[in-house]
Amino acid sequence: QVTLVESGGGLVQPGGSLRLSCTASGSGFSINSMGWYRQAPGKEREFVARITGGAINYHTYADSVKGRFTISRDNAKNTAYLQMNSLKPEDTAVYYCVMFRVLQNIWGQGTQVTVSS
Repeated sequence: QVTLVESGGGLVQPGGSLRLSCTASGSGFSINSMGWYRQAPGKEREFVARITGGAINYHTYADSVKGRFTISRDNAKNTAYLQMNSLKPEDTAVYYCVMFRVLQNIWGQGTQVTVSS
């Protein structure tokens, strides 16, 4: 059984940076695509970024974060990352890690990111 644990959230000023981590237990991490979603208060959960598994990693980003956020992975550590730079107040949300699988996606519990002065 795979579980995902996010960390790295917190309070940051506009223009600042944070790096989120998502560590997976269990097997199969390296072959599965990993992603990040976020949900702001009163809004639906939205896609942020995705990185494919396997030998070659492809990256996909939401337009709202392109050029500011970078998704990466370290298969030796079973961990995916989301580097967030030039943060804006509108980036405030709970950020969720997801492992994309054929039968059922696996979600983490979420980590709060607050961008405020």
